[in-house]
Amino acid sequence: MNLHEYQGKEILSSFGVRIQRGIVAHNHKEAVDAAKELTNETGTSWYVVKAQVHAGGRGKGGGVKLAKNLQEVESISNDIIGMMLVTPQTSAEGKKVNQVLICEDVYYPGESETEEYYMSVLLNRETGRNMIMYSTEGGMDIETVAEETPHLIFTEEIDPSLGLLAFQARKIAFNLGLSGGALKEMVKFVSALYTAYIKSDSSMFEINPVLKTSDNKIMAVDAKVTLDDSALYRHKDYAEMRDLREENPIEVEANAAGLNYVDLDGNVGCMVNGAGLAMGTMDLIKQSGGEPANFLDVGGTADAERVEKGFRIILKDPAVKAILVNIFGGIVRCDRVAQGIVDAYKNMGDAIQVPIIVRLQGTNAIEAKQLIDASGLPVHSVVEFQEAANKVQEVLA
Repeated sequence: MNLHEYQGKEILSSFGVRIQRGIVAHNHKEAVDAAKELTNETGTSWYVVKAQVHAGGRGKGGGVKLAKNLQEVESISNDIIGMMLVTPQTSAEGKKVNQVLICEDVYYPGESETEEYYMSVLLNRETGRNMIMYSTEGGMDIETVAEETPHLIFTEEIDPSLGLLAFQARKIAFNLGLSGGALKEMVKFVSALYTAYIKSDSSMFEINPVLKTSDNKIMAVDAKVTLDDSALYRHKDYAEMRDLREENPIEVEANAAGLNYVDLDGNVGCMVNGAGLAMGTMDLIKQSGGEPANFLDVGGTADAERVEKGFRIILKDPAVKAILVNIFGGIVRCDRVAQGIVDAYKNMGDAIQVPIIVRLQGTNAIEAKQLIDASGLPVHSVVEFQEAANKVQEVLA
């Protein structure tokens, strides 16, 4: 589950991570009130207005701007709220901005210059360990840094049985070129950041930039946080942070129906039971000259109601030109699935305008094929994987 910047910062702050303070606003009047409140609390007279959407690169799309007075806070907020923000991480249509974060200006003048760093905490799937990735090149696209100057990216892996050790936090600070008070502040920052990552059951924390202020304070100026959905039952307050407006509406509907669905960019819809079979089915579609339009796992109870819900969700994608149903009858009998497909097809009537290919293997697979063949419905029943591949290729031709 992705969070907005202000929500990620709330979690960071709760674990002792220093953050750039800000107040969320839903209209230009709230934005002005937020700016006044920040001035009273922090003394700031300049403000940063940030669009709150689930996408990076907001500044490139005009979603992050500096306001030097309250009048600019009002006008900039009024311009950003309601706009369709297009960034390198959104579609060409962009995402609608429903709220902004009014932040204090932390780039204040001083005796020494400010510095920006990149830092993230995530799982290294190759080693099965968490790692901290960091760089001196903060404020830039980390992908660009990795491509052009990979030697400026460092990683520190953490033994899960030991956690982050003190020498590792100091090593990170040294590699960032820090010393004195700034080094001590960075050690505290890294330790608190890793604690926040572990205790919030997050999949990723990305802070870009981490800022060293002119008076050697270390703080998170931005926060991109992804929580582990499977652990939300332990964090009811985090679950309430979900902003469904930022998510794919088809995926939201599927989730509400109890279906595991991921929207993709292809032309062949998939309905499968089991994640492994689903991945194999997607490979089959690809090898047949098609592109999978989705990942849809209906689980072990593929009855008429779930099958119908699956069909309706798949068909919401106008790019779908065919549907491949690939079910292994282990927990659920194939003939029950077949009856569910027949009933769902009849219930939906003219709503189905694309070819449907059905492969059922396992318990009562023969009876299932006979049931579908005898239904008189325009459903292509196959037995083997290769038959399914050939049929997909045929209907797409």
